[in-house]
Amino acid sequence: MMNSPDNTSLNARLDATTDSAPNENHLIAERRVKLAQLRTQGVAFPNSFVPSHRAAPLHTEYGETEQSVLAEAKHPVTVAGRMMLKRVMGKASFVTLQDATGRIQIYLDRGALGEDLYESFKQWDLGDIIAIEGTIFKTNKGELSVHAVHAQMLAKSLRPLPDKFHGIADQELRYRQRYVDLIVTEQTRHTFLTRSQAIAAIRSTMTDAGFLEVETPMLQAIPGGAAAKPFETHHNALDMQMFLRIAPELYLKRLLVGGFERVFEINRNFRNEGVSPRHNPEFTMLEFYAAYTDYQWMMNFTETLIRQAAERATGSAVVTYQGRTLDLSQPFARMTIVQAIQAHAPQFTDDILNDAEAIKKALRAFGVDANSPPLTHAGLGALQLALFEETAEAKLWEPTYIIDYPIEVSPLARASDLYEGVTERFELFMTGREIANGFSELNDPEDQAARFQAQMLAKDAGDEEAMYYDADYIRALEYGMPPAGGCGIGIDRLVMLLTDSPSIRDVILFPHLRRED
Repeated sequence: MMNSPDNTSLNARLDATTDSAPNENHLIAERRVKLAQLRTQGVAFPNSFVPSHRAAPLHTEYGETEQSVLAEAKHPVTVAGRMMLKRVMGKASFVTLQDATGRIQIYLDRGALGEDLYESFKQWDLGDIIAIEGTIFKTNKGELSVHAVHAQMLAKSLRPLPDKFHGIADQELRYRQRYVDLIVTEQTRHTFLTRSQAIAAIRSTMTDAGFLEVETPMLQAIPGGAAAKPFETHHNALDMQMFLRIAPELYLKRLLVGGFERVFEINRNFRNEGVSPRHNPEFTMLEFYAAYTDYQWMMNFTETLIRQAAERATGSAVVTYQGRTLDLSQPFARMTIVQAIQAHAPQFTDDILNDAEAIKKALRAFGVDANSPPLTHAGLGALQLALFEETAEAKLWEPTYIIDYPIEVSPLARASDLYEGVTERFELFMTGREIANGFSELNDPEDQAARFQAQMLAKDAGDEEAMYYDADYIRALEYGMPPAGGCGIGIDRLVMLLTDSPSIRDVILFPHLRRED
Protein backbone atom coordinates (compact mmCIF):
# COMPACT_ATOMS: atom_id res chain seq x y z
CA MET A 1 0.00 0.00 0.00
CA MET A 2 1.39 3.41 -0.99
CA ASN A 3 1.97 5.84 1.85
CA SER A 4 0.37 9.29 1.70
CA PRO A 5 2.72 12.22 0.92
CA ASP A 6 2.93 15.22 3.13
CA ASN A 7 0.52 17.25 0.99
CA THR A 8 1.24 20.53 2.78
CA SER A 9 4.92 20.17 2.01
CA LEU A 10 4.16 19.02 -1.54
CA ASN A 11 1.91 21.97 -2.30
CA ALA A 12 4.48 24.39 -0.96
CA ARG A 13 7.12 22.90 -3.21
CA LEU A 14 4.78 23.03 -6.21
CA ASP A 15 4.24 26.73 -5.60
CA ALA A 16 7.99 27.24 -5.70
CA THR A 17 8.66 25.49 -8.99
CA THR A 18 8.51 28.60 -11.14
CA ASP A 19 11.27 30.27 -9.15
CA SER A 20 13.47 27.17 -8.63
CA ALA A 21 13.40 25.99 -12.21
CA PRO A 22 12.92 29.08 -14.37
CA ASN A 23 14.24 27.36 -17.49
CA GLU A 24 11.90 24.37 -17.31
CA ASN A 25 8.42 24.12 -18.57
CA HIS A 26 6.21 24.82 -15.55
CA LEU A 27 4.20 21.62 -15.87
CA ILE A 28 7.31 19.47 -16.15
CA ALA A 29 8.76 21.23 -13.11
CA GLU A 30 5.60 20.49 -11.13
CA ARG A 31 5.83 16.83 -12.01
CA ARG A 32 9.47 16.67 -11.02
CA VAL A 33 8.48 17.92 -7.58
CA LYS A 34 5.89 15.14 -7.37
CA LEU A 35 8.48 12.57 -8.41
CA ALA A 36 10.87 13.86 -5.77
CA GLN A 37 8.11 13.39 -3.20
CA LEU A 38 7.56 9.84 -4.41
CA ARG A 39 11.25 9.07 -3.97
CA THR A 40 11.02 9.99 -0.29
CA GLN A 41 8.36 7.31 0.22
CA GLY A 42 10.32 4.35 -1.12
CA VAL A 43 10.78 2.86 -4.57
CA ALA A 44 9.56 5.47 -7.04
CA PHE A 45 9.53 3.09 -10.04
CA PRO A 46 8.43 -0.29 -8.64
CA ASN A 47 8.67 -3.44 -10.74
CA SER A 48 6.71 -5.92 -8.68
CA PHE A 49 3.23 -5.67 -10.22
CA VAL A 50 2.03 -8.10 -12.90
CA PRO A 51 -1.49 -7.45 -14.26
CA SER A 52 -3.71 -10.48 -14.61
CA HIS A 53 -6.07 -8.88 -17.11
CA ARG A 54 -6.06 -6.59 -20.15
CA ALA A 55 -8.65 -4.03 -21.20
CA ALA A 56 -9.91 -5.54 -24.45
CA PRO A 57 -10.29 -9.10 -23.14
CA LEU A 58 -12.23 -7.74 -20.17
CA HIS A 59 -14.67 -6.05 -22.54
CA THR A 60 -14.94 -9.25 -24.55
CA GLU A 61 -15.54 -11.42 -21.48
CA TYR A 62 -17.86 -9.16 -19.51
CA GLY A 63 -19.20 -6.59 -21.97
CA GLU A 64 -22.54 -8.36 -22.42
CA THR A 65 -22.95 -9.43 -18.79
CA GLU A 66 -25.83 -7.83 -16.88
CA GLN A 67 -25.02 -5.20 -14.27
CA SER A 68 -26.71 -7.16 -11.50
CA VAL A 69 -24.79 -10.35 -12.30
CA LEU A 70 -21.46 -8.52 -12.13
CA ALA A 71 -22.45 -6.80 -8.89
CA GLU A 72 -23.17 -10.14 -7.27
CA ALA A 73 -20.14 -12.00 -8.67
CA LYS A 74 -17.52 -9.35 -7.80
CA HIS A 75 -14.92 -10.83 -10.17
CA PRO A 76 -11.44 -9.76 -9.01
CA VAL A 77 -9.16 -8.20 -11.64
CA THR A 78 -5.79 -6.49 -11.78
CA VAL A 79 -4.91 -4.12 -14.62
CA ALA A 80 -2.11 -1.71 -15.42
CA GLY A 81 -1.62 1.01 -17.98
CA ARG A 82 -1.40 4.71 -18.69
CA MET A 83 -3.89 7.15 -17.17
CA MET A 84 -5.43 8.97 -20.14
CA LEU A 85 -8.43 10.71 -18.54
CA LYS A 86 -9.13 11.69 -14.95
CA ARG A 87 -12.25 13.12 -13.34
CA VAL A 88 -12.04 13.90 -9.62
CA MET A 89 -15.44 14.46 -8.02
CA GLY A 90 -14.89 14.92 -4.30
CA LYS A 91 -14.95 11.54 -2.62
CA ALA A 92 -14.99 9.55 -5.89
CA SER A 93 -13.16 9.72 -9.20
CA PHE A 94 -13.14 8.12 -12.62
CA VAL A 95 -10.01 7.29 -14.62
CA THR A 96 -9.60 5.96 -18.15
CA LEU A 97 -6.77 3.45 -18.23
CA GLN A 98 -5.08 2.55 -21.54
CA ASP A 99 -3.03 -0.59 -22.08
CA ALA A 100 -1.77 -2.27 -25.24
CA THR A 101 -5.20 -3.75 -26.00
CA GLY A 102 -7.44 -0.75 -25.43
CA ARG A 103 -9.07 1.27 -22.67
CA ILE A 104 -11.16 0.58 -19.60
CA GLN A 105 -12.72 2.86 -17.01
CA ILE A 106 -11.56 2.76 -13.37
CA TYR A 107 -13.72 3.92 -10.46
CA LEU A 108 -11.85 5.04 -7.35
CA ASP A 109 -13.50 6.16 -4.12
CA ARG A 110 -12.27 7.23 -0.73
CA GLY A 111 -14.14 4.47 1.07
CA ALA A 112 -12.57 1.58 -0.84
CA LEU A 113 -9.06 3.02 -1.12
CA GLY A 114 -8.79 4.68 2.26
CA GLU A 115 -8.13 8.32 3.00
CA ASP A 116 -4.35 8.32 2.54
CA LEU A 117 -4.22 6.44 -0.76
CA TYR A 118 -7.10 8.42 -2.23
CA GLU A 119 -5.33 11.68 -1.43
CA SER A 120 -2.17 10.32 -3.03
CA PHE A 121 -4.11 9.38 -6.14
CA LYS A 122 -5.46 12.90 -6.49
CA GLN A 123 -1.88 14.11 -7.05
CA TRP A 124 -1.32 11.74 -9.98
CA ASP A 125 -1.23 13.16 -13.50
CA LEU A 126 -2.41 12.17 -16.94
CA GLY A 127 0.24 10.02 -18.57
CA ASP A 128 1.25 8.30 -15.33
CA ILE A 129 1.46 4.52 -15.52
CA ILE A 130 -0.54 2.99 -12.70
CA ALA A 131 -1.68 -0.38 -11.36
CA ILE A 132 -5.20 -1.15 -10.20
CA GLU A 133 -6.63 -4.01 -8.18
CA GLY A 134 -10.39 -4.29 -7.91
CA THR A 135 -13.58 -5.92 -9.09
CA ILE A 136 -15.36 -5.68 -12.42
CA PHE A 137 -18.75 -3.93 -12.53
CA LYS A 138 -20.99 -1.79 -14.71
CA THR A 139 -22.02 1.77 -14.02
CA ASN A 140 -25.64 2.88 -14.16
CA LYS A 141 -24.93 4.06 -17.69
CA GLY A 142 -23.79 0.53 -18.58
CA GLU A 143 -20.08 1.20 -18.93
CA LEU A 144 -17.84 -1.69 -17.96
CA SER A 145 -15.48 -0.52 -15.21
CA VAL A 146 -13.13 -1.67 -12.47
CA HIS A 147 -13.95 -0.65 -8.89
CA ALA A 148 -10.51 -0.10 -7.41
CA VAL A 149 -9.67 -1.41 -3.95
CA HIS A 150 -5.97 -0.63 -4.38
CA ALA A 151 -3.97 1.64 -6.68
CA GLN A 152 -0.25 2.04 -7.16
CA MET A 153 2.00 4.39 -9.11
CA LEU A 154 4.34 2.39 -11.37
CA ALA A 155 6.00 5.10 -13.48
CA LYS A 156 5.69 8.86 -13.13
CA SER A 157 5.23 10.75 -16.41
CA LEU A 158 7.31 13.92 -16.24
CA ARG A 159 6.06 15.35 -19.52
CA PRO A 160 2.41 16.20 -20.13
CA LEU A 161 0.63 14.48 -22.99
CA PRO A 162 -0.63 16.51 -25.98
CA ASP A 163 -4.12 17.97 -25.88
CA LYS A 164 -6.57 15.07 -25.77
CA PHE A 165 -8.82 16.53 -28.45
CA HIS A 166 -6.15 17.44 -31.01
CA GLY A 167 -3.32 14.98 -30.37
CA ILE A 168 -0.13 15.84 -32.27
CA ALA A 169 -0.97 18.20 -35.11
CA ASP A 170 2.62 18.56 -36.33
CA GLN A 171 3.26 15.63 -38.69
CA GLU A 172 7.04 15.79 -38.33
CA LEU A 173 6.69 15.77 -34.55
CA ARG A 174 4.62 12.59 -34.86
CA TYR A 175 7.50 10.92 -36.70
CA ARG A 176 10.18 12.34 -34.42
CA GLN A 177 8.37 11.46 -31.19
CA ARG A 178 6.65 8.28 -32.31
CA TYR A 179 6.43 7.13 -28.70
CA VAL A 180 4.04 10.02 -27.97
CA ASP A 181 2.16 9.48 -31.23
CA LEU A 182 1.54 5.86 -30.25
CA ILE A 183 0.22 6.91 -26.85
CA VAL A 184 -2.31 9.44 -28.10
CA THR A 185 -3.22 8.33 -31.64
CA GLU A 186 -5.31 5.18 -31.96
CA GLN A 187 -4.91 5.10 -35.75
CA THR A 188 -1.14 5.00 -35.40
CA ARG A 189 -1.34 2.05 -33.06
CA HIS A 190 -3.72 0.33 -35.47
CA THR A 191 -1.34 0.94 -38.38
CA PHE A 192 1.55 -0.83 -36.70
CA LEU A 193 -0.61 -3.65 -35.38
CA THR A 194 -1.78 -4.20 -38.96
CA ARG A 195 1.83 -4.12 -40.15
CA SER A 196 2.77 -6.81 -37.64
CA GLN A 197 -0.21 -8.94 -38.62
CA ALA A 198 0.60 -8.62 -42.32
CA ILE A 199 4.21 -9.69 -41.78
CA ALA A 200 3.08 -12.60 -39.60
CA ALA A 201 0.67 -13.67 -42.36
CA ILE A 202 3.43 -13.46 -44.98
CA ARG A 203 5.80 -15.49 -42.84
CA SER A 204 3.10 -18.12 -42.28
CA THR A 205 2.30 -18.39 -45.99
CA MET A 206 5.98 -18.72 -46.85
CA THR A 207 6.69 -21.48 -44.36
CA ASP A 208 3.47 -23.31 -45.32
CA ALA A 209 4.74 -23.30 -48.93
CA GLY A 210 7.98 -24.97 -47.90
CA PHE A 211 10.24 -21.91 -47.80
CA LEU A 212 13.10 -21.76 -45.30
CA GLU A 213 13.60 -18.43 -43.54
CA VAL A 214 17.26 -17.39 -43.57
CA GLU A 215 19.44 -14.42 -42.63
CA THR A 216 22.09 -12.98 -44.93
CA PRO A 217 24.69 -10.24 -44.35
CA MET A 218 23.64 -6.63 -43.96
CA LEU A 219 27.28 -5.57 -44.25
CA GLN A 220 28.59 -6.50 -47.69
CA ALA A 221 31.93 -6.11 -49.41
CA ILE A 222 30.13 -5.71 -52.76
CA PRO A 223 26.62 -4.21 -52.82
CA GLY A 224 24.60 -6.25 -55.29
CA GLY A 225 21.14 -7.43 -56.14
CA ALA A 226 19.69 -4.10 -57.24
CA ALA A 227 20.47 -0.93 -59.16
CA ALA A 228 20.92 1.57 -56.32
CA LYS A 229 23.47 3.83 -54.65
CA PRO A 230 24.71 2.23 -51.41
CA PHE A 231 25.70 3.60 -48.03
CA GLU A 232 29.42 3.17 -47.41
CA THR A 233 31.16 2.32 -44.14
CA HIS A 234 34.48 0.92 -42.92
CA HIS A 235 35.22 -2.33 -41.12
CA ASN A 236 38.00 -1.44 -38.68
CA ALA A 237 39.02 -4.97 -37.73
CA LEU A 238 39.35 -6.09 -41.35
CA ASP A 239 40.48 -2.63 -42.53
CA MET A 240 38.22 -2.71 -45.56
CA GLN A 241 35.50 -0.66 -47.15
CA MET A 242 32.04 -2.16 -46.77
CA PHE A 243 28.51 -1.28 -47.77
CA LEU A 244 25.11 -1.58 -46.18
CA ARG A 245 23.17 -3.98 -48.35
CA ILE A 246 20.89 -2.67 -51.04
CA ALA A 247 19.36 -6.15 -51.49
CA PRO A 248 19.97 -9.71 -50.23
CA GLU A 249 19.42 -11.27 -53.64
CA LEU A 250 22.88 -12.54 -54.50
CA TYR A 251 23.35 -14.19 -51.11
CA LEU A 252 19.94 -15.84 -51.25
CA LYS A 253 20.75 -17.27 -54.67
CA ARG A 254 24.05 -18.58 -53.33
CA LEU A 255 21.85 -20.66 -51.02
CA LEU A 256 20.07 -22.13 -54.05
CA VAL A 257 23.49 -23.19 -55.27
CA GLY A 258 24.13 -24.74 -51.85
CA GLY A 259 21.02 -26.90 -52.08
CA PHE A 260 18.33 -24.97 -50.19
CA GLU A 261 15.63 -25.03 -52.85
CA ARG A 262 13.20 -22.50 -51.30
CA VAL A 263 14.45 -19.61 -49.19
CA PHE A 264 13.11 -16.26 -48.02
CA GLU A 265 14.24 -13.33 -45.94
CA ILE A 266 12.32 -10.41 -44.46
CA ASN A 267 15.12 -7.91 -44.50
CA ARG A 268 16.17 -4.32 -43.97
CA ASN A 269 17.75 -2.70 -47.02
CA PHE A 270 19.55 0.63 -47.32
CA ARG A 271 19.76 2.80 -50.42
CA ASN A 272 21.47 6.18 -50.30
CA GLU A 273 18.86 7.91 -52.40
CA GLY A 274 16.09 10.48 -52.08
CA VAL A 275 13.25 10.69 -49.58
CA SER A 276 9.64 11.00 -50.73
CA PRO A 277 6.18 9.82 -49.65
CA ARG A 278 7.04 6.50 -51.35
CA HIS A 279 10.78 6.25 -50.69
CA ASN A 280 12.79 5.90 -47.51
CA PRO A 281 16.54 5.15 -47.52
CA GLU A 282 16.01 2.39 -44.94
CA PHE A 283 13.18 0.04 -45.78
CA THR A 284 11.88 -3.51 -45.35
CA MET A 285 11.52 -6.08 -48.10
CA LEU A 286 10.53 -9.68 -48.45
CA GLU A 287 12.72 -11.55 -50.93
CA PHE A 288 12.16 -15.19 -51.83
CA TYR A 289 13.57 -17.69 -54.31
CA ALA A 290 12.32 -21.09 -55.39
CA ALA A 291 14.20 -23.64 -57.46
CA TYR A 292 12.45 -25.23 -60.44
CA THR A 293 10.01 -22.35 -60.87
CA ASP A 294 9.87 -19.43 -63.30
CA TYR A 295 8.44 -15.93 -63.39
CA GLN A 296 4.95 -17.19 -64.25
CA TRP A 297 4.94 -19.30 -61.08
CA MET A 298 6.29 -16.34 -59.14
CA MET A 299 3.49 -14.07 -60.34
CA ASN A 300 0.86 -16.61 -59.33
CA PHE A 301 2.43 -17.15 -55.90
CA THR A 302 2.99 -13.42 -55.26
CA GLU A 303 -0.65 -12.71 -56.05
CA THR A 304 -1.77 -15.34 -53.53
CA LEU A 305 0.73 -14.12 -50.94
CA ILE A 306 -0.45 -10.50 -51.09
CA ARG A 307 -4.12 -11.45 -51.12
CA GLN A 308 -3.73 -13.64 -48.03
CA ALA A 309 -1.73 -10.98 -46.22
CA ALA A 310 -4.51 -8.47 -46.83
CA GLU A 311 -7.22 -10.87 -45.70
CA ARG A 312 -5.43 -11.85 -42.50
CA ALA A 313 -4.33 -8.32 -41.59
CA THR A 314 -7.52 -6.42 -42.48
CA GLY A 315 -10.21 -9.09 -42.77
CA SER A 316 -10.78 -8.46 -46.47
CA ALA A 317 -9.04 -8.61 -49.84
CA VAL A 318 -10.80 -5.39 -50.82
CA VAL A 319 -9.31 -2.29 -49.21
CA THR A 320 -9.79 1.44 -49.51
CA TYR A 321 -6.78 3.60 -50.27
CA GLN A 322 -7.03 7.38 -50.24
CA GLY A 323 -10.75 7.26 -50.96
CA ARG A 324 -10.58 4.70 -53.78
CA THR A 325 -11.28 0.98 -53.71
CA LEU A 326 -8.41 -1.42 -54.36
CA ASP A 327 -9.59 -4.94 -55.14
CA LEU A 328 -7.01 -7.63 -54.41
CA SER A 329 -9.55 -10.44 -54.69
CA GLN A 330 -9.60 -10.55 -58.50
CA PRO A 331 -6.88 -11.98 -60.78
CA PHE A 332 -4.11 -9.42 -61.32
CA ALA A 333 -3.86 -8.02 -64.85
CA ARG A 334 -0.76 -8.68 -66.97
CA MET A 335 0.58 -6.56 -69.83
CA THR A 336 3.86 -5.64 -71.47
CA ILE A 337 5.50 -2.22 -71.28
CA VAL A 338 4.30 -1.33 -74.77
CA GLN A 339 0.77 -2.54 -74.06
CA ALA A 340 0.64 -0.42 -70.89
CA ILE A 341 1.85 2.70 -72.72
CA GLN A 342 -0.72 2.31 -75.47
CA ALA A 343 -3.50 1.55 -72.98
CA HIS A 344 -2.94 4.82 -71.13
CA ALA A 345 -1.37 6.98 -73.86
CA PRO A 346 -2.76 5.67 -77.16
CA GLN A 347 -1.13 8.48 -79.15
CA PHE A 348 2.10 6.48 -78.99
CA THR A 349 1.76 4.18 -82.00
CA ASP A 350 3.86 1.13 -82.82
CA ASP A 351 5.92 3.26 -85.20
CA ILE A 352 6.79 5.77 -82.47
CA LEU A 353 7.52 3.08 -79.89
CA ASN A 354 9.93 1.36 -82.26
CA ASP A 355 11.80 4.59 -83.01
CA ALA A 356 14.42 5.50 -80.39
CA GLU A 357 14.70 9.12 -81.53
CA ALA A 358 10.93 9.56 -81.46
CA ILE A 359 10.82 8.26 -77.87
CA LYS A 360 13.66 10.60 -76.85
CA LYS A 361 11.68 13.50 -78.27
CA ALA A 362 8.61 12.39 -76.34
CA LEU A 363 10.66 12.07 -73.15
CA ARG A 364 11.97 15.62 -73.54
CA ALA A 365 8.37 16.82 -73.54
CA PHE A 366 8.05 15.20 -70.09
CA GLY A 367 11.23 16.91 -68.90
CA VAL A 368 13.38 13.78 -69.11
CA ASP A 369 16.88 14.19 -70.55
CA ALA A 370 17.55 11.02 -72.51
CA ASN A 371 21.19 12.06 -72.99
CA SER A 372 22.02 11.88 -69.26
CA PRO A 373 22.61 8.81 -67.06
CA PRO A 374 21.09 6.30 -66.83
CA LEU A 375 19.72 6.86 -70.35
CA THR A 376 22.96 8.05 -71.96
CA HIS A 377 23.51 4.81 -73.82
CA ALA A 378 19.96 3.47 -73.51
CA GLY A 379 18.63 1.13 -76.14
CA LEU A 380 15.08 0.97 -77.39
CA GLY A 381 13.85 -1.18 -74.48
CA ALA A 382 15.21 1.15 -71.80
CA LEU A 383 13.72 4.15 -73.60
CA GLN A 384 10.34 2.42 -73.77
CA LEU A 385 10.58 1.77 -70.02
CA ALA A 386 11.36 5.44 -69.37
CA LEU A 387 8.32 6.44 -71.41
CA PHE A 388 6.17 3.92 -69.53
CA GLU A 389 7.21 5.56 -66.26
CA GLU A 390 6.05 8.93 -67.56
CA THR A 391 2.81 7.87 -69.24
CA ALA A 392 1.37 4.75 -67.62
CA GLU A 393 2.89 3.88 -64.25
CA ALA A 394 0.90 6.39 -62.18
CA LYS A 395 -2.34 5.22 -63.79
CA LEU A 396 -2.02 1.55 -62.79
CA TRP A 397 -4.45 1.61 -59.87
CA GLU A 398 -5.68 -1.97 -59.84
CA PRO A 399 -3.04 -4.72 -59.37
CA THR A 400 -1.17 -5.08 -62.66
CA TYR A 401 1.90 -7.06 -63.64
CA ILE A 402 4.10 -5.37 -66.21
CA ILE A 403 6.05 -8.18 -67.84
CA ASP A 404 8.93 -8.91 -70.22
CA TYR A 405 11.42 -6.18 -69.35
CA PRO A 406 14.38 -5.39 -71.64
CA ILE A 407 17.67 -7.15 -70.92
CA GLU A 408 19.63 -3.92 -70.53
CA VAL A 409 17.66 -2.90 -67.42
CA SER A 410 17.43 -6.44 -65.98
CA PRO A 411 21.01 -7.61 -65.35
CA LEU A 412 20.03 -10.51 -63.07
CA ALA A 413 17.02 -11.85 -64.98
CA ARG A 414 16.93 -14.77 -67.39
CA ALA A 415 16.56 -13.87 -71.06
CA SER A 416 13.37 -14.96 -72.76
CA ASP A 417 13.58 -18.01 -75.00
CA LEU A 418 10.74 -16.63 -77.11
CA TYR A 419 11.38 -12.92 -77.56
CA GLU A 420 14.74 -11.41 -78.40
CA GLY A 421 16.04 -8.60 -76.20
CA VAL A 422 13.67 -9.13 -73.26
CA THR A 423 13.78 -11.06 -70.02
CA GLU A 424 11.34 -13.17 -68.08
CA ARG A 425 10.78 -10.37 -65.59
CA PHE A 426 7.77 -8.68 -64.02
CA GLU A 427 7.02 -5.74 -61.78
CA LEU A 428 3.76 -5.51 -59.85
CA PHE A 429 2.06 -2.13 -59.69
CA MET A 430 -0.98 -0.97 -57.77
CA THR A 431 -2.24 2.50 -56.84
CA GLY A 432 0.29 3.84 -59.31
CA ARG A 433 3.41 2.51 -57.59
CA GLU A 434 5.69 -0.48 -57.76
CA ILE A 435 5.03 -3.10 -55.06
CA ALA A 436 7.07 -6.09 -56.25
CA ASN A 437 9.79 -7.07 -58.71
CA GLY A 438 10.57 -10.61 -59.80
CA PHE A 439 11.88 -12.78 -62.59
CA SER A 440 13.13 -16.10 -63.75
CA GLU A 441 16.66 -16.14 -62.39
CA LEU A 442 19.68 -15.99 -64.64
CA ASN A 443 21.76 -19.09 -63.83
CA ASP A 444 24.17 -19.03 -66.79
CA PRO A 445 27.49 -17.89 -65.25
CA GLU A 446 28.98 -16.69 -68.55
CA ASP A 447 25.88 -14.65 -69.42
CA GLN A 448 25.82 -13.22 -65.89
CA ALA A 449 29.49 -12.26 -66.09
CA ALA A 450 28.85 -10.43 -69.37
CA ARG A 451 25.90 -8.59 -67.81
CA PHE A 452 28.07 -7.52 -64.87
CA GLN A 453 30.68 -6.24 -67.32
CA ALA A 454 28.02 -4.15 -69.06
CA GLN A 455 26.96 -2.73 -65.69
CA MET A 456 30.55 -1.76 -64.90
CA LEU A 457 30.76 0.12 -68.19
CA ALA A 458 27.55 1.95 -67.26
CA LYS A 459 29.01 2.83 -63.86
CA ASP A 460 32.18 4.14 -65.51
CA ALA A 461 29.97 6.27 -67.75
CA GLY A 462 28.40 7.98 -64.72
CA ASP A 463 25.52 5.73 -63.66
CA GLU A 464 25.92 5.64 -59.85
CA GLU A 465 23.20 3.00 -59.52
CA ALA A 466 24.78 0.49 -61.91
CA MET A 467 25.85 -2.80 -60.32
CA TYR A 468 29.32 -3.88 -59.28
CA TYR A 469 31.05 -6.98 -60.65
CA ASP A 470 30.71 -9.75 -58.05
CA ALA A 471 33.35 -12.37 -58.84
CA ASP A 472 32.37 -14.63 -55.94
CA TYR A 473 28.77 -14.75 -57.14
CA ILE A 474 29.99 -15.76 -60.59
CA ARG A 475 32.10 -18.47 -58.94
CA ALA A 476 28.99 -19.72 -57.11
CA LEU A 477 27.04 -19.90 -60.38
CA GLU A 478 29.90 -21.87 -61.92
CA TYR A 479 29.13 -24.67 -59.46
CA GLY A 480 25.62 -24.76 -60.95
CA MET A 481 22.41 -23.12 -59.77
CA PRO A 482 19.11 -24.86 -60.54
CA PRO A 483 16.60 -22.99 -62.69
CA ALA A 484 14.64 -20.78 -60.34
CA GLY A 485 12.31 -17.84 -59.90
CA GLY A 486 12.61 -15.03 -57.40
CA CYS A 487 10.71 -12.00 -56.18
CA GLY A 488 11.05 -9.03 -53.86
CA ILE A 489 8.05 -7.30 -52.27
CA GLY A 490 8.23 -3.88 -50.62
CA ILE A 491 6.71 -4.46 -47.19
CA ASP A 492 6.45 -0.76 -46.36
CA ARG A 493 4.56 0.07 -49.54
CA LEU A 494 2.27 -2.91 -49.07
CA VAL A 495 1.47 -1.83 -45.53
CA MET A 496 0.74 1.68 -46.80
CA LEU A 497 -2.03 0.19 -48.93
CA LEU A 498 -3.41 -2.02 -46.17
CA THR A 499 -3.56 0.85 -43.66
CA ASP A 500 -4.58 3.68 -46.01
CA SER A 501 -1.38 5.57 -45.18
CA PRO A 502 -0.39 8.35 -47.61
CA SER A 503 3.32 8.39 -46.71
CA ILE A 504 5.86 5.62 -46.24
CA ARG A 505 6.90 7.37 -43.03
CA ASP A 506 3.46 6.62 -41.62
CA VAL A 507 4.27 2.89 -41.65
CA ILE A 508 7.87 3.08 -40.39
CA LEU A 509 8.06 3.35 -36.63
CA PHE A 510 11.09 5.61 -36.51
CA PRO A 511 11.76 7.19 -39.92
CA HIS A 512 14.94 9.19 -40.29
CA LEU A 513 14.61 12.97 -40.04
CA ARG A 514 16.97 15.89 -40.06
CA ARG A 515 18.63 16.60 -36.76
CA GLU A 516 16.73 18.78 -34.36
CA ASP A 517 18.14 22.29 -33.99
